[in-house]
Amino acid sequence: MTVNVYMIFNGNCEEAVAYYETVFGTEPGELSRFGDMPSGPGQEMPEEMKSRIMHASLDIHGSTVMFSDGMSDAPVEIGKNINVAVISDDLHKMTEEFNQLAQDGKVQMALQETFWSLGYGIVKDKYGVVWMFSHDDGRQ
Repeated sequence: MTVNVYMIFNGNCEEAVAYYETVFGTEPGELSRFGDMPSGPGQEMPEEMKSRIMHASLDIHGSTVMFSDGMSDAPVEIGKNINVAVISDDLHKMTEEFNQLAQDGKVQMALQETFWSLGYGIVKDKYGVVWMFSHDDGRQ
């Protein structure tokens, strides 16, 4: 199980990732765009979101730092744009931790299966900290 920093940007994520690559002398990371994401019936991606970054990561001094652009209709406030990501191969334990934080917090996205994970969810705890839980079974 790992815990990582996840930074959210307002449409300038790709620029920020390139900047951090230069600052920390790290190899360029892979970028996934919202437009690359499969959509279901009635879930059309707004045109302005297609070029935004859905997920990127960099290895900075041995730690994984992850990045994403926020949704165009819900800008993030700078200073409140850093979340904590819990990556685990133990879906049961991860679900328990998610549910404990949700008891006194607010679920922003229910823990559910996605096209990249058997379990992914977002919860803001009672202290206002946003936690992103993602199951990783090692297949990727």
